Amino acid sequence: MHYFDYAATTPVSPAVAGAMVEALTTQFGNPSAQYPLGRAARDAVAAHRAVIAGALGCTPEELFFTSCGTESDNWAIQAALYYGRHRGKHIITTAVEHSAVLEPCKFLAQNGYEVTVLKPDRAGRITAEQVAQALREDTVLVSVMSVNNETGNVYPIAEIARVLKERRSAALLHTDAVQAFLKVPLSPADCGADLISLSAHKIGGPKGIGALYIRSGLHSKIIPLLHGGGQEAGLRSGTEATGQIAGFAKAVELRAANLEQILRHTRAMQDYAKERLLSIPTMELLGTPDAPHVLCMTLPGYPSQNLVGDLGSQGFCLSAGSACHKGKPSHVIAALNPGKKKAAGAFRISFGARTTREEIDLLYEALLAHKNTRFPML
Repeated sequence: MHYFDYAATTPVSPAVAGAMVEALTTQFGNPSAQYPLGRAARDAVAAHRAVIAGALGCTPEELFFTSCGTESDNWAIQAALYYGRHRGKHIITTAVEHSAVLEPCKFLAQNGYEVTVLKPDRAGRITAEQVAQALREDTVLVSVMSVNNETGNVYPIAEIARVLKERRSAALLHTDAVQAFLKVPLSPADCGADLISLSAHKIGGPKGIGALYIRSGLHSKIIPLLHGGGQEAGLRSGTEATGQIAGFAKAVELRAANLEQILRHTRAMQDYAKERLLSIPTMELLGTPDAPHVLCMTLPGYPSQNLVGDLGSQGFCLSAGSACHKGKPSHVIAALNPGKKKAAGAFRISFGARTTREEIDLLYEALLAHKNTRFPML
């Protein structure tokens, strides 16, 4: 198998799996229980929270566990709308957001909110000036992702935060940082976001666990996502997923300890893949891969669904857009407006610590063979 879909999910290391097994077998108490086993589980959750918060650059009290990045995004939107409920019903987002942001915004647009959707240029870029032009007195939320999951574009969150401050806007700034955390520089202090969504399984952690950073000072001004036993400081009730939390923290610990090496390697693999694949006649790059782990390419006239199926049968794992689309046309690529053939031929490859030059050479050969043995669409 040749895995080129690290932006979809990542393998869990034995150390991460071991941390989860330990949490589930020896520290299996309910963190809300008052006897020693429960207190040990509660202390472990607190220690894991501190590890992840430290890597993000926030306090543990500002980090709240969720079930995934999608839940984090939905919670951030709900929190911002409640916070601004007396000021307006205007939302600003972009056409290239993950569906976990765009679908809630579509729902809200059908239920009394006005949503301004900013469009990227053909290189996939969104600017702070676009946000400034769209900003209104009744804007309550600006949601712009940090790194695009299909093109690797990095968006100017810090510049957007400065726009909001200069305009003295009361709108909250949310960024989906699922593809940014421990992949590009990111901290609340540097980017200025009020709400930041994270996910474990994009960085070597398990599926089923994510987190939401909520800026200190907002906690008392938003309503709980889930009502019940009062876990997560009363904002998200439900027994903590101790095994997943342990795996999340161990993945963060391992990646943070080797971050410079990992990022140098993924950037080198991205550069090499770009050089090799662009040597295939008619192959083109889509978007601007500022982040070191994602490339979006297109073979115009060669449908990516066929390409992914063909290469998949040969052991190559890559995607036609986001894995979350489940084969549907990519709204991200459509927003770049590359034309029908380029959009239809778009596919994503993404890199991790295990990617090798030899695998990229094999991918090059497989893509070239696919092109040379298929008739292009008219």
